Amino acid sequence: MPVRSANPIRARSLIRDNLEKQAGCLNLIHSRMPNIKVFSGTSHPDLAQRIVDRLGIDLGKVVTKKFSNLETCVEIGESVRGEDVYIVQSGSGEINDNLMELLIMINACKIASASRVTAVIPCFPYARQDKKDKLAGSDDTEEAKKLAKKNYDWKFRSRAPISAKLVANMLSVAGADHIITMDLHASQIQGFFDIPVDNLYAEPAVLKWIKENIPEWKNSIIVSPDAGGAKRVTSIADRLNVEFALIHKERKKANEVASMVLVGDVKDKIAILVDDMADTCGTIVHAADRLVEAGATKVYAILTHGIFSGPAISRINNACFEAVVVTNTIPQDGHMRDCPKIQCIDVSMMFAEAVRRTHNGESVSYLFSNVPY
Repeated sequence: MPVRSANPIRARSLIRDNLEKQAGCLNLIHSRMPNIKVFSGTSHPDLAQRIVDRLGIDLGKVVTKKFSNLETCVEIGESVRGEDVYIVQSGSGEINDNLMELLIMINACKIASASRVTAVIPCFPYARQDKKDKLAGSDDTEEAKKLAKKNYDWKFRSRAPISAKLVANMLSVAGADHIITMDLHASQIQGFFDIPVDNLYAEPAVLKWIKENIPEWKNSIIVSPDAGGAKRVTSIADRLNVEFALIHKERKKANEVASMVLVGDVKDKIAILVDDMADTCGTIVHAADRLVEAGATKVYAILTHGIFSGPAISRINNACFEAVVVTNTIPQDGHMRDCPKIQCIDVSMMFAEAVRRTHNGESVSYLFSNVPY
């Protein structure tokens, strides 16, 4: 209620008292919330810098190095006692070294008496190894092809590891209190943890990019390159009020796609392939060819995590894509230099806002359907 009084001196006094009470409440809140520190691993320093720039703070001082025997050594360069610590490390590049570096950084902060340690992992490592029903290794790797040629008994699937669960256990044992990630390959990975996990979505940023960069997006159709991504594409199609389609892969045997069956009508439409990640890009390139055969006028691919290993870049350069759009959960500068078709969506503001809301004890559900500005 506004302060009203016939006596101006009395009114000013009441306003001053109200302001002092509000300031006292804010000071109480800040006294309960420890200061914030953000550290970066070596996997993606550019994203970490963008996050702290958005938050208006400096990046924490940390030194990471390797001994001559390639052991990882981490030294935290400032006090974290009683602090709310966030460590940014993505599952890209030399994944095993980066994962070990993250675990050591978490443990170093924990035993240095940090109040809370949050691992910000834009691309979760080993996310594809989330269950036992698949052949170890990617479909396009030489190792997988060799295994297929040997006609292994497919019963060996039951002895495959669930590595995503192992990574979850390692993060918890290292001392992580909270995980922030984006577009997990499988949502059930959140259940592998006994600590809170905030799985952010790139969908709001993807919708924004489509509306701003595809002039005829109302004549588009959202396509999933496999049946597993149907839920993702239907959500985007509903938000855009357009149709969706999916491609079903039929395999005669392991690592050989016999045919790709398109379910949906893409004739005379702009096809937008949407997936959570692309590694060697074999699937999305075959899907793009199938869409063009079915009459699509243009084909775009939008991916959250652009891993682009092996022959991925050459495949994209030779494919019929108008553009391949990825987020910067993984460093993309080198890929963009090698392939002019690759474009990047910056999602640092979503991670920065998630960090800010987590630090202040606010809900992050706003980020599931909105892009912070």
